[in-house]
Amino acid sequence: MNETTHVHHEVEAVTREDLVALLNEDLAGEFKAIISYVIYSQVIKGAQYMNIAAELEVHAAEELSHAIIIANQIDYLGGMPLSMANPVKTSAKAEDMLGFDLDAENETIARYRQRVRQCEALGEYAVAEQIRGILVQEQDHQIALATALGVQVPNVTQLEEAQHPKPR
Repeated sequence: MNETTHVHHEVEAVTREDLVALLNEDLAGEFKAIISYVIYSQVIKGAQYMNIAAELEVHAAEELSHAIIIANQIDYLGGMPLSMANPVKTSAKAEDMLGFDLDAENETIARYRQRVRQCEALGEYAVAEQIRGILVQEQDHQIALATALGVQVPNVTQLEEAQHPKPR
């Protein structure tokens, strides 16, 4: 018999201005993803990685689409999209690069899950729906990277709980 765990996430109360700032942090993460996928897709070596290199090129284009969506939502909320990217990690080892990407996708999924809850708490349901669409692609990226690395897809719910522990 399987036990089902129900996770109830506390929603951090945010204002529209807070949401704009958080979305700008997310935008910096999307810019980082674009840069890392462009670099990794071109420098990853080894016959076993040729398929994933092509997949990373697709991911780069999808991350650009995410950045445009996030920038549009920032503008809708009355903010100004910022132009800074988070730092990109590099390595000469393919496994390291794919691991960096998997870690980044896990963090992005955890952030966007939180962002959906924050948008809904503010009544910004359309913004939440836009982010949900991005989440679907981020999860696809996570699965592709975990598969390429030969590892189990990480449980992002555990990461979320570590980032946002329940008050006792």
